[in-house]
Amino acid sequence: MTQSVAIHIHRHGDAEVLSDTTVEVPPPAAGELQIRQSAIGLNFADIYQRRGSHGPHAATPFPITLGAQGAGVVEAIGAGVTGFARGQAVAYVHAGAYQVTRNLPAHRVVPLPDTVSQELAGATLLRGLTAEYLLRRLHVVRPGQTVLVHAAAGGMGVILSQWARALGATVIGTVGSPEKARVALSHGCHHAIDYRREDFAARTLALTGGAGVDVVYDAVGKDVFLPSLQCTRPRGIVISYGTASGDVEAFDLQLLHAKSLSVCRPTLRSFIADPQELRDAARAFFGALTEGQVRLEVGHRYALAEVRRAHRELEGRATTGATVLIP
Repeated sequence: MTQSVAIHIHRHGDAEVLSDTTVEVPPPAAGELQIRQSAIGLNFADIYQRRGSHGPHAATPFPITLGAQGAGVVEAIGAGVTGFARGQAVAYVHAGAYQVTRNLPAHRVVPLPDTVSQELAGATLLRGLTAEYLLRRLHVVRPGQTVLVHAAAGGMGVILSQWARALGATVIGTVGSPEKARVALSHGCHHAIDYRREDFAARTLALTGGAGVDVVYDAVGKDVFLPSLQCTRPRGIVISYGTASGDVEAFDLQLLHAKSLSVCRPTLRSFIADPQELRDAARAFFGALTEGQVRLEVGHRYALAEVRRAHRELEGRATTGATVLIP
């Protein structure tokens, strides 16, 4: 057995429900890898789960270990696992990330190329895989299209904006401050709209000559959903992949009728359930990083012991870019 620090919650609530403990980690079972983590990604989905407002989609008994992505090195290999070696740098997307040493199903782990650091992979893999399916599979972004990215200065926004631009799209981003507008413009956006100062739907229509955008990538939800429909072109699609401002509740489907709009509420889980799809998606994301199509940096680092502060600052929109917990 190996002892490891883990962060648990025993009930849903604010950041104060996060508590540290020591757990026993057994040797990896057949089909598993044991990983000593060097970086644990922090995502808004962790806050949703902590609050109890979103996911997981099946009931999980307490205590719950939050987090869904990380990176580190392989420490031990279970029976039947091939393609990995002790000391190898790897990353993964799998529930229960807030733990220093952990066992994982080998088919949820991907090798890291030498060109991508453990810290960057740990901080960005989940978002990178999300961007991959949003841009390359759910809606295939093509040269000449125009896309609208909400929360364009956030961890997801900077990936979507850069990658969409590399794919040949014109990128419009919404942000909440002049500082974040500068971040968005330096990370792929052709135009940045401060939604606190102007009507983003009207401005988007003006920027597109009244035509609207081909696709909206919406991680905000309730506050921007209906206006997003107004600035989407006929036969366009609004993809609601996050709800930072609250759930999009019932709306009149007739709002889609006049322009034959589509609305989608996808989840990454469906696009990487197959191990080969996971590997292919990771390879595409790492390739975008290596080729410079997407430039990322870790914007905020917190020691794992500072997880409560990290949650409060992410929840308060006080962070920019990717955030990582360092064990």
